[in-house]
Amino acid sequence: MSEQIVGKNKKAFHEYEILDRFEAGIALQGSEVKALRERKISLKESYARIKGGEAWLENCHIGPYSHGGLDSHEPLRPRKLLLHRREINKLIGKTERKGLTLVPLSVYFKNGNVKVEIALARGKQLHDKRESSRRKTIEREVQMELKRRK
Repeated sequence: MSEQIVGKNKKAFHEYEILDRFEAGIALQGSEVKALRERKISLKESYARIKGGEAWLENCHIGPYSHGGLDSHEPLRPRKLLLHRREINKLIGKTERKGLTLVPLSVYFKNGNVKVEIALARGKQLHDKRESSRRKTIEREVQMELKRRK
């Protein structure tokens, strides 16, 4: 099984506490797939939501394909996420709870198909962000000390 990561949402791990992860297919046009192969994607401000019993990826910017013509795709259009009905029902139940949202973490190719890893997440408060940053710093220092002692 070969995976080729195309884009990551690094900001998501800082801004949100990840509770659960899902892998979803994504309905794309041909020029979008070609643009993804060129890594022309930004997940910074994107999010997923359930609308009309379907999952949608909103605000995900896929740049134009370099060799595309004038009738290329629209960069910020909503894209349908391909999930099983039971997964969508589970997400509907959990996102209706206060404070939970769907955040895309990464976009990648898996066996030639484009996949999106979305996460059920809760927004972090400022003090939570500081605490996780402090914890990472301490962990990094411990690893460096262990490495130095070897």
